[in-house]
Amino acid sequence: MKTPTFSFHLMSVLGLAGLLAACEASGPMPAATTTAQLADATTATCGAQGWASQNGGTTGGGTATPTVVATYAQLKAALENSSVKVVQVNGTITIPSGGRISLQDQTGKTLFGSAGARLVSADQSQNNSGILYVKRCRNILLRNLVFEGPGAYDTDGWDNCTLDASTNVWVDHCEFRDGVDGNFDIKNASDYITVSWTKFAYLKAPRAGGSGGSDDHRFSNLIGSSDGATGDRGKLRITFARCWWAPGCVARMPRVRFGKVHVVNSLFNSPASKSGVQAGFEADIRIQANVFESVTNPIDLMDQKSTAVQEISNLFTSVSGAKVGNGKTAFTPPYTVSVLAASSVKSAVTASNGAGATVGGNVCTNSGI
Repeated sequence: MKTPTFSFHLMSVLGLAGLLAACEASGPMPAATTTAQLADATTATCGAQGWASQNGGTTGGGTATPTVVATYAQLKAALENSSVKVVQVNGTITIPSGGRISLQDQTGKTLFGSAGARLVSADQSQNNSGILYVKRCRNILLRNLVFEGPGAYDTDGWDNCTLDASTNVWVDHCEFRDGVDGNFDIKNASDYITVSWTKFAYLKAPRAGGSGGSDDHRFSNLIGSSDGATGDRGKLRITFARCWWAPGCVARMPRVRFGKVHVVNSLFNSPASKSGVQAGFEADIRIQANVFESVTNPIDLMDQKSTAVQEISNLFTSVSGAKVGNGKTAFTPPYTVSVLAASSVKSAVTASNGAGATVGGNVCTNSGI
């Protein structure tokens, strides 16, 4: 299969009209859908780039007619129904206590938000927290959604979203904030994942006194669950491109075990940070052309048990602590990458159509992921 070009150009330069013409095709909508909703539900047909372009590629539910949901019951039913291939979220949907939704054993599905769509959880308990749990799925696309938790509280609770044993997943233009245990974790031999134009943040103060012992568990992204999870060897191939670890994040941006993880053209600017990219057991990390601004320990080698941590052409401004690799050469991506100079990354990532739920629907472009 021909590997798609991983092309990085500023979205703002190309112009939204041209992007829509090049990368979208309209699909029919249910009769009850309003004209405003119709614009949001335009079906994007571009495939993922980065690691999610491999192993057959990632397109989600493709051009299937969206099922529009506006309540928790509708969302749960649509996600759990394997016959529904594209789900569009309108407005704010509150996940009730214990109502975390499991998307399991499905192939080829898209979940996306209309402009301003949010999935919100207010529960901080161990068992009843969390928003979405994706397990044993393949070819999944999440786009233009805000996942909002109640704030960090170390009870060994649930993340806003967890990928478990899933392959070919593309998370694009989403925002994960204020997760209980973390914002977005990937584990259990998940593989061929791309996270693009996505923002991670903590806006709410952490709650102290949790049973886990940490009084400030604003830990964003865990890749691999433990050093003993040896089934992760050869898996956890993940691209983080044009992402933004924003103020409030303390650590795990991301923390990696085992995986071949490419962190490229992303912005780290959380003054609360204690660690940025964390290289754990047998991690192989390529840290390329990112911006680290006002953070502590941008590159944390932890206990020096990683396989390779390579720092390539990053920009460090007003940082303190560790910012070098371990002297080993990281993996070479099998996909073609055209990388922005680090000096252009911040403006691209923080632009009005940059990282976060900023595209107003299922809008797909190849202008840099």
